[in-house]
Amino acid sequence: MVKERLGRDIIAMRVAKELPEGAVVNLGIGIPTLVSNFVAEDKTVGYHSESGVLNYGSLAEESERDYDLINAGGQFLQWVPGMAFFGSEEAFAMIRGGHVDVTVLGALQVSERGGLANWMVPQRGVGNIGGAMDLAVGAKRVIIAMEHTDREDRPKLVKECSFPLTGRRCVSLVVTDLAVIEVAPEGLVLKEIAPDWTPEEVQSLTEPKLILAPDLKEVEL
Repeated sequence: MVKERLGRDIIAMRVAKELPEGAVVNLGIGIPTLVSNFVAEDKTVGYHSESGVLNYGSLAEESERDYDLINAGGQFLQWVPGMAFFGSEEAFAMIRGGHVDVTVLGALQVSERGGLANWMVPQRGVGNIGGAMDLAVGAKRVIIAMEHTDREDRPKLVKECSFPLTGRRCVSLVVTDLAVIEVAPEGLVLKEIAPDWTPEEVQSLTEPKLILAPDLKEVEL
């Protein structure tokens, strides 16, 4: 029997819990862009985009779309009071200057020591670095939101990245459709697990040896 995995919205919802009050947050393309939809209304988060905007709202509904207001992934954003606009050079200066508290990125592979590969699949021979390399080294905390395995059910959590690296030892936390995993000095720590899944089943889809947290629990939203 094929067990049900967490949906993309649930992954984003779990990541949203990790964003601290008052943080400047950059959301990458894919699942990360959904995170802004699930941040508690009483929490203040300033979203940053390489396209030159700071403090935007969640993704806009179709009726609210403004073709001059998009994020780095080309998705439409909501207007909110206090938004700021500037050039991409200033947006990247904010990243490189250490002014982004958290970035949430997708990944093709994450290594057991926190290495990140997310810009090229070698078999395809094409890729786009975008702002990922800057964010991987410039953001104070890097959270990965992704599926646990690829389309062929091969692990995306690996001992060493075989794809071209985006950054070394930069990832702090990984949230997948099966688990929440912390990248610790001793290795990958399994902290939360999807409903009806066992640690052994998650391990079977993970290349490195997982360390079970003493307080391992079901994914909390």
